Amino acid sequence: MRKLKLQMQITVDGFVAGAEGQLDWMILSNDWMKDPYINHLIDTSDTILLGRKMTAGFIQYWEQVLTQPNSSEYSFAQKMVSTPKVVFSKTVDRINGQNVQVEKGSIVEAVNHLKRQAGKDIIVYSGATFVSALIKNKLIDELNLFVNPVAIGSGMQIFGDRTTLKLTNSTVHADGVVVNTYTPQ
Repeated sequence: MRKLKLQMQITVDGFVAGAEGQLDWMILSNDWMKDPYINHLIDTSDTILLGRKMTAGFIQYWEQVLTQPNSSEYSFAQKMVSTPKVVFSKTVDRINGQNVQVEKGSIVEAVNHLKRQAGKDIIVYSGATFVSALIKNKLIDELNLFVNPVAIGSGMQIFGDRTTLKLTNSTVHADGVVVNTYTPQ
């Protein structure tokens, strides 16, 4: 059975975005796209799950990078655009972009159906609401949390209830970001 893996930026105080969705606290550079672990996560996956709210920006960004062959993000953008994407939405039937399909059914049934299919793992890149629903329904098999060395005091979280996790790996980056990999217990 395929695993559903989460890759998400988070603050040391447990927020994934500011109260209004702000992401200005993230430590990001073009070097992240060359990070072996980030590439490993996408290279071992053949499907990307997205929540509707962040999909337009995600697709637009990576498809725009593909128009710039000299960009340092170009090879990573090729992966993002070519990998099939399943977007969960209750409000739209179609989303423009390459390799995109919309799923309007039950999140539990749809994710479990995807996990039972043959293939590589599935990775989720999404916002707090969608990720929270995946966690609440115990659908994520591996959480890769990129802990930024900043506290923002309030904002959006992905954990609504007590969630016991087992740390399976931890890597410190030169910029101070610590990548912690957990499995739910």
